[in-house]
Amino acid sequence: MRTVLYDEHLKLKAKIVDFHGWDMPIQYSNIIEEHTAVRQKVGLFDLSHMGRIWVRGKDRKSWLDRILTIDIQKMAPGRCRYTFLLNEKGTVIDDLLVYEDADNDQSFLVVNASNREKNLDWLKKQAGSAKVKIDDTTLKTSLIAVQGPKSVDAVKLALDLDPSALKYYTFGRFTVLGEKDCVVSRTGYTGEDGFEIFVHNDTAANVWTAFLEAAKKTELKPIGLGARDTLRTEAGMPLYGQELDDATTPVEAGLDFALALDKADFIGLPVLKAQKSKGVSKKLAGFKMAGRRISRHGMDVYAGGAKTGVVTSGTFSPSLDASIGMAHVKPEHAAPGTAIEIDVRGKKEPATTVALPFYKRPR
Repeated sequence: MRTVLYDEHLKLKAKIVDFHGWDMPIQYSNIIEEHTAVRQKVGLFDLSHMGRIWVRGKDRKSWLDRILTIDIQKMAPGRCRYTFLLNEKGTVIDDLLVYEDADNDQSFLVVNASNREKNLDWLKKQAGSAKVKIDDTTLKTSLIAVQGPKSVDAVKLALDLDPSALKYYTFGRFTVLGEKDCVVSRTGYTGEDGFEIFVHNDTAANVWTAFLEAAKKTELKPIGLGARDTLRTEAGMPLYGQELDDATTPVEAGLDFALALDKADFIGLPVLKAQKSKGVSKKLAGFKMAGRRISRHGMDVYAGGAKTGVVTSGTFSPSLDASIGMAHVKPEHAAPGTAIEIDVRGKKEPATTVALPFYKRPR
């Protein structure tokens, strides 16, 4: 599949790869240059492969409260929250953002591209007799993001609108290049300030071009999925299929902030409560390599000579000038400062566990 901006990526000579069935730009120049642009200036992303699902109907709040791990009833209008779809085992079907669009009595779910069809099937099965309507608008709309310290300036210059009143993890409705009532949220997956802009496909190319035309004043650069991965890893943000999967619970991944464990019920809650009470068999830990070699997903992790876990993500961090990663390890080896070793292609390389995130943007 291709987003409506595919031809725009070709014009910029992007390297295109298959990403869960979508032809997506992995890089335009090089990953370190693009990564640095987001950390220091501003970057432009095509994220139209992400799933975009609206939930409407009389029972939407009570239904979502049963299938999501946060307290939907307590969400303020205009808020965005990180949350999960869990199965009965308490493990993750998907992680996602939910938007509370109370003015229009609807909720908006932004889900992972790799899980969209699976999620839709699961949501429809869970609907039962609940009065809800599930509307997948992924193929009709586009998602364009700007991330970095100059994001506000870039949006002002390119789109002639001022998003600065939006607080982090809130959204508003704006007219975007003539298209009315577009959702713009102050959210992102890079650890930087930034915005995600949702428009119909007919508007997407104009939005993309407008940002590129504003690049002379903002030093904006287009950013591929390669730098998006290094950025999110530095920020300690999980990726489904690596830190999260159907064999991992949010408690094991250290994501308790997205769990309303005091709710009466949601799918998977009993398992999570038991883990909080009795403990877990693995924990997510960050680590920094002693040398320059880079760990990768699936490599074994050792402590005291015995295997303790497996690397979930590993990369070179341009911001830290170091090789970093995350791993699922036994709880006794997860505390920051623990000496571990990573089996990098047959050679055990020393590393030390560190607190997540690796990088926090200046406030």
